[in-house]
Amino acid sequence: MAVQQSVIPLISCKDPNFARLFVDSLQDYGFGALVDHPLDMARVRTIYGEWRDYFLAGVAKNYVMDPVQQDGYFSLQVAEHAKGSTQRDFKEYFQYYSWGRCPPELKTCLATHFQQAVDFASELLAHIEREAPPEVMANLSEPLSGMIEGSRQSMLRVLHYPPMPEALSAPRAAPHEDINLLTLLPAADGPGLEIRTRDGEWIKAPNQPEQLLVNIGDMLQEVLSGWLPSTTHRVVHNPKSQTDGRMSLPLFLHPRPEVKLSTRYTAESYLQERLGELGVLPASSS
Repeated sequence: MAVQQSVIPLISCKDPNFARLFVDSLQDYGFGALVDHPLDMARVRTIYGEWRDYFLAGVAKNYVMDPVQQDGYFSLQVAEHAKGSTQRDFKEYFQYYSWGRCPPELKTCLATHFQQAVDFASELLAHIEREAPPEVMANLSEPLSGMIEGSRQSMLRVLHYPPMPEALSAPRAAPHEDINLLTLLPAADGPGLEIRTRDGEWIKAPNQPEQLLVNIGDMLQEVLSGWLPSTTHRVVHNPKSQTDGRMSLPLFLHPRPEVKLSTRYTAESYLQERLGELGVLPASSS
């Protein structure tokens, strides 16, 4: 199946109709592509450079991922796999929480970006609240913006897709949906992200240098009873990443564990179920 070029519109955060345009894009694609946003992209590029060097040099053993806390370094051997798959994605990453471990020499830029991204994500949730139909909002256990107040679960993932050996056959990131409320993804340092449309076609995600992609996670879909969809996406191989690798920096915005997402789930029960499905926790712990 041929992959189409992106049809997702770029939306300026300075547009007077930004909230409506943003939510319309989320409804149509599960994604919004934003420009003129407040995140510091020069800082993002600094993070890419610093962490690429750090991964290539070898991550210190005292930062190996904690299977309980889920912070720290996930090697190629323990990286997650997509739900329903048994083959792990060919990627390594470091999961940073505001309370978690981080190499001191790399923490300043990462912590600053983390807080800036969480603050902007809170604003985006407020836009969704204002644009959502009253009958959808009436089912919420509390306002969307309140669900993240005091949350220690939001996480920044520094992702490195290493150069791929020619003899190896493995997905970069197999088709999947995100677990959380919102994901904020600054422009990666190379193409590769693809999004599945409502009719099952794959399209390339826009990849402008200063853009920010925002997508719906499964938790927000659950909270809003499907009014906003969580969209399947993947990362595919391309010639540049085959030889040079690729860096990415998604922020996964999470509610507090006790937040009631629906009659079926709290945020904690949903997260534990999904982590088991992704192969980073034993399935019996969910």
